[in-house]
Amino acid sequence: MPSTQLRRLGLATVIAFVLALFGLAPTASAADPAPADLTFATNSATTAPGGTVNLSMTLTNNRTYDVWFVYQTIEPTWLTTQRPDLKYSFTGCSLATAAGSTPCSGTGPANLGGNYGATIPPGQSRTVTLTLQVAADSGCNGNIGFYSYYYAEFSDSGNTSGGPVYTPETRVLCA
Repeated sequence: MPSTQLRRLGLATVIAFVLALFGLAPTASAADPAPADLTFATNSATTAPGGTVNLSMTLTNNRTYDVWFVYQTIEPTWLTTQRPDLKYSFTGCSLATAAGSTPCSGTGPANLGGNYGATIPPGQSRTVTLTLQVAADSGCNGNIGFYSYYYAEFSDSGNTSGGPVYTPETRVLCA
C-alpha cells in the first residue's frame, strides 16, 4: 500500500477516534418499537371441563399513522394438538369500546383482524376477547395454548407483520 494511502487511513482513524472521544460520532440508536404489537392475556390460568376462559388479544398501534387493516390467525400450539382428549372451541367474541363491549364477528381461526374495528389511531389499542369453552367431556391435566400471526396495513401505505405470538396456556384440571 503506498504511503499516501496509509496517511489518509491513519488520518481518518484519528478523526474517528477524536469524534468518538467527544461524543460527536454517530451512535446506534435504541431500537424503535414494533409498528404494531399484539399481546395476549387470559382471565384464568386454569379451568375445569365445562369451564370457560376469556382470551384477550390487544393490538397496539405504535406508528404515527392509522392502522386501516389487520389480518390475524390463531391456531393451537403443537403440544395442544398432541392431546386429542382436550376438547374446546371458541364460542364468543367481543370488542372493548368506550361504550362497553360489542359483539364481533368471526371467532377463528382466521380473519380475526376484522374484529379490532375499523381504524386504530396512532398510540391507541384495541382489545378483542375470545371466549374459550372447554367441553364437559374434555380430558384433564393438559394445557391448551395458541399462537398467532398478524399483518397490519397503515394509512401511509406501510405495513408490518408479526408472529408467532403465543397466548398464555390454560391448564384443564379435574377435581
